[in-house]
Amino acid sequence: MMTQDQSSAAAIDPALLDILACPACRSALQVRTGEKPAGGAASGELVCTNTDCRRAYPIREGIPILLIDESRVLPAE
Repeated sequence: MMTQDQSSAAAIDPALLDILACPACRSALQVRTGEKPAGGAASGELVCTNTDCRRAYPIREGIPILLIDESRVLPAE
């Protein structure tokens, strides 16, 4: 069963995703859904595809929050 955050992330229009870009580096973004980790990050996120940037932006109620201050930096892989 999908949570509200997961269904909100899945509901992002692909045409909208094509025009959105990371505010920090202007790279493309990918939708990532998953379980809510212990750190409290949103389960629906837009993740920057630039491996040097590594920012994830939350999706709240189907709305991408593309503010650098609201993003989190993902750990290096």
